[in-house]
Amino acid sequence: MKHLQQPEWSWRAGEGDFVHQWVKPLNDETEIPDMILYGAPISRSSISVSGASLYPMEFRKLWKGFSTYNLDEDLDLSGYAVRDAGDVTMHTTNIALSHQRIEETTSELVRTFDLATTCLIGGDHSVTACAVRGVKEAFPSERVGILQLDTHLDVRDPAELGPANGTPIRQLIDGGTVRGEDVVNIGLHGYFNAAPLVTYAKEKGIRMVTLRKARELGVAQCVVNELSLLAKKVDRVYVTIDMDVLDIAVAPGVPASTPGGMSAEELFKSLLAIGQHKAVRHIDFVCLDPTRDTATNATVKTGVYAWLEFITGRVLLQRGK
Repeated sequence: MKHLQQPEWSWRAGEGDFVHQWVKPLNDETEIPDMILYGAPISRSSISVSGASLYPMEFRKLWKGFSTYNLDEDLDLSGYAVRDAGDVTMHTTNIALSHQRIEETTSELVRTFDLATTCLIGGDHSVTACAVRGVKEAFPSERVGILQLDTHLDVRDPAELGPANGTPIRQLIDGGTVRGEDVVNIGLHGYFNAAPLVTYAKEKGIRMVTLRKARELGVAQCVVNELSLLAKKVDRVYVTIDMDVLDIAVAPGVPASTPGGMSAEELFKSLLAIGQHKAVRHIDFVCLDPTRDTATNATVKTGVYAWLEFITGRVLLQRGK
């Protein structure tokens, strides 16, 4: 695939019980993997200074610290075939060209591996608009829904900011890729979305579930309920996890994390539930900046853990649990 390159960091390990030994490179397009993993190392499109372009590399580096066995679920993930397709090649200065490459790569991957779940590791949140457009290009007759876990609506005006990380949902709605009524955002809270953005969301029919409301039911159960409603309207669901949905106390490596956000456990339980829903076909994890993290890589470790919880859900789905 023309825009994919070997990741900046990759393990050269044999067989074993750890994640870096389990995830294999994608070497054969005739394979039928369960998940295709790929990175989009871009953060020049971030409104504020961000090193999120480094996350795909740091994410892979920390695999060595995680085994494939989930003690909580008494479940070994090693039978679930994850193939790492590498990273989309980013242009040094041309953001639009980099975004086009993400879109084209996503379209090619989801067409080629139409039975696999695709997982994109960002990068800032601008990558979501590119990836969803790629999915729609591959399946133009299908209706795509979005489940977004985020502190922000991300509906700022690209006419003012360009295709930045604060604009992906608006890009997709205004561009006709998705319908506003097919977007669900869980995790909104506090004082981090200006009134005009909320007005836009209401006008477009975006389903906004505040974190306070979600907690009344239980965040994971709220996610299950909203996914079930969304799945009745659409053909496939794209999930986007902005890591700034986490509380700032547990996500120091996320520049836009805020007080009052999700706990790590709320995110983990939500991803376990998301993974078990058959309508979910694509997921991304975005906006984690390793340069802001602690010396112990606390936030990157949380990101790897979150990804593994989603995969645990996929394995449970396969087993019909």
